[in-house]
Amino acid sequence: MSEVFFYHMTHAPLEATLPFLLGKSLEAGWQVVVRGREARRIAWLDEKLWLGPEEGFLPHGRAGGPHDLDQPILLTTDDALPNDAAALVSIDGADVTAEELAGLTRAMILFDGNDPQAVDHARAQWKALTGAGVKAKYWSQESGHWEMKAESR
Repeated sequence: MSEVFFYHMTHAPLEATLPFLLGKSLEAGWQVVVRGREARRIAWLDEKLWLGPEEGFLPHGRAGGPHDLDQPILLTTDDALPNDAAALVSIDGADVTAEELAGLTRAMILFDGNDPQAVDHARAQWKALTGAGVKAKYWSQESGHWEMKAESR
């Protein structure tokens, strides 16, 4: 079973944190699915990734096209992992289940630490996933840089 890393964003927003994590995932050789909850938010994220710096370009696509399987990074609102992903990134409170983690190397749950509802939802996800036996790590940027603050047993 994979690990799940929780990223409590307080200093850097999603559009800064996600490209960093996606770059690290690609360096590790993983295909990635980024799962959100709203199509318009996925469209916004797609645009942000296309407009990023050329030297840090992250090859990606939106789910539903004829080449989903070939996409190194696939943006979606669906539960499927059509590109044989090794990593799953959940944004905006998108669901992640313990069952789907069995076939992954890592899942990452990114949440806005300045949004009390997002924090509550992430806490519920931590409890559900660790309760199902998933190994989890909690990363915070409270100090201005990422530090691991907790780990499930």
